[in-house]
Amino acid sequence: HVQLVESGGGSVQPGGSLTLSCTISTTPSPGYCVGWFRQAPGQGREGIAGFHSQGRTRYIDAVKGRFTVSKDNAKNTLYLQMNSLKPEDTAMYYCAADKYNLGLARSYTYWGQGTQVTVS
Repeated sequence: HVQLVESGGGSVQPGGSLTLSCTISTTPSPGYCVGWFRQAPGQGREGIAGFHSQGRTRYIDAVKGRFTVSKDNAKNTLYLQMNSLKPEDTAMYYCAADKYNLGLARSYTYWGQGTQVTVS
């Protein structure tokens, strides 16, 4: 059974940094995709980064150059390093996994519980 657990959220001042973690209990398949999403109050869930297990990562323009996805294979954990944070980055952040390469689409099968990031 695939389970995702996120951690690392918190409050930070503008310009600060946070690193979110997404630990996957069991990968959906040998090749799989992980997406990072965020949802601000009153807004829809937005895909911000899509990682494929073969190493390709896609970012939306709003976070490109500030956010970086990395992976620790030994820990089966993905990280979202967030630098130069802005108030508009405030949201609940989620990771999601699927055996298909879904990129930034919201149709992932497996989702974590979310972790709050507040920039103010």
